[in-house]
Amino acid sequence: MRLRIALAQLNVTVGDFAGNVDRIVAAAERAHAGGARLMVAPELALSGYPPEDLLLRPAFYAQCESALEALRERLARFAGLHVVVGHPYRRNDKANAPIERGVPPRDTFNAASVLADGAVVARYLKQELPNAEVFDEKRYFAQDTAPCVFELDGVRFGIVICEDIWHRSAALLAQAAGAQVLLVPNASPYHIAKGEVRQDIVRTRIAETGLPMVYANMVGGQDELVFDGGSFVLDREGELVARLPQFEEQVGIVEFDGAAPLPGTVAATLPIEAQVYRALVLGVRDYVSKNGFPGVLIGLSGGVDSALVLAVACDALGAERVRAVMMPSRYTADISLADAKDMAARVGVRYDIVPIAPMFDAFRGALATEFAGLPEDATEENIQARVRGTLLMALSNKFGAIVLTTGNKSEMAVGYCTLYGDMAGGFAVIKDIAKTLVYRLCHYRNGSSEFGRADVIPSRILTRAPSAELRENQTDQDSLPPYEVLDEIMRRYIEEDESPRDIVAAGFSAADVNRVTRLIKINEYKRRQAPIGVRITHRAFGRDWRYPITSRYQEPAS
Repeated sequence: MRLRIALAQLNVTVGDFAGNVDRIVAAAERAHAGGARLMVAPELALSGYPPEDLLLRPAFYAQCESALEALRERLARFAGLHVVVGHPYRRNDKANAPIERGVPPRDTFNAASVLADGAVVARYLKQELPNAEVFDEKRYFAQDTAPCVFELDGVRFGIVICEDIWHRSAALLAQAAGAQVLLVPNASPYHIAKGEVRQDIVRTRIAETGLPMVYANMVGGQDELVFDGGSFVLDREGELVARLPQFEEQVGIVEFDGAAPLPGTVAATLPIEAQVYRALVLGVRDYVSKNGFPGVLIGLSGGVDSALVLAVACDALGAERVRAVMMPSRYTADISLADAKDMAARVGVRYDIVPIAPMFDAFRGALATEFAGLPEDATEENIQARVRGTLLMALSNKFGAIVLTTGNKSEMAVGYCTLYGDMAGGFAVIKDIAKTLVYRLCHYRNGSSEFGRADVIPSRILTRAPSAELRENQTDQDSLPPYEVLDEIMRRYIEEDESPRDIVAAGFSAADVNRVTRLIKINEYKRRQAPIGVRITHRAFGRDWRYPITSRYQEPAS
């Protein structure tokens, strides 16, 4: 018998129960109109993911239960459609009791309910809880051990949720309970190459169970996380038979012949630069819009980092919601002024110039007695950066737009940034983008017309030596190793947890490795005060990275 299954790749918002219900119902309407008998929504689609410490509030569960009831009633009009929806769940007899903190959870669960014809016909409670990288579900949820299998049109469907599929037990339990197809609701955040990793893990489970799998993933930005969708279906041989696009909200329908999925549409795999750029665009769009900011402000310097941030912001929000401000000093090169103005014109944003020389001179005058007899150094450089930060934050306060900072991961790693200066702002767009990747993304954007005009970044910005322009004839490499060296040492040390000795053994000089790892260590205090930003690697500064500020630990390269 033929049946159709819909994958609802939804962009929901944490805590927006009414809005999330509307989104699920709208998806169900499309699925029903397309002849689907079953729709799979993402993990915790009803509440949004991750709710974090909202899950420690009993009222959150009560509102979620009310939203589930409303969803159940509204879905009843789609006769015969079964909807698998993820939500937090608290056992009914515990609904109004305080949630104990500091002890393992006992009565709160990460659940998926099957709604059909106005009833809850099945419910699954997640068995495996992730507690690494950006995940800390053991803080909030208890683990269950029971499989969930329900029958529809003669096919027995089992449910496992996200992390369950990374382990053998839950899938094997569902198979032993009679499942012929596994449904896998997910809230799996993006990092580079994550799509391939997911499919490989699912193939491992298929090899163990012999069951085809329907993997429905969330899409959208939630603080620093971006969910990329890319929902897919694999048959019992592990072959890819359908896949939805990345970074797009969509309802896709796959036809089955009994328990066997039939070939459907397979969205193309995006190149890495395209993936990362879309992740940045989606992360900015959702952070700004879901938090209700009218627009964004960017300090445009004529350099590559602010150029990339400006391009992303315009592609995410439209030029009418973006304002660029050039704040030249006596050290700002004429070509920086020309290139910044040129790019602002290319993308069509409001562009203002606010010189900082008078304010810089006022600071130096106020400190002249204190600094008498002392040479100028990084102090004066940082004053300029802080003047710029103050101006941007003043404009933000006055007009309500959020400041997007422009520091990249290479700079954040080694502290080549100024607290309360270029770090001042509300969202750090390229915080997890290494400098070498910044250039790759700029070249990608210049060669793409997906978002409108190509060639939006003036070519000279991409060929000049990078400089903070805080003193005469300054370049970044006056203070740092070449970015090709810095970025690879950083990647190995931060993202791959390689030891300094191993990095030296890979061909890097001990001096460079010791220098970079020392800078990473001593600048933790800056990163703790930085705004959040889009995560695109599996080890970003923030939720992934938890190193002490106060520490005497040393790990020499030789």
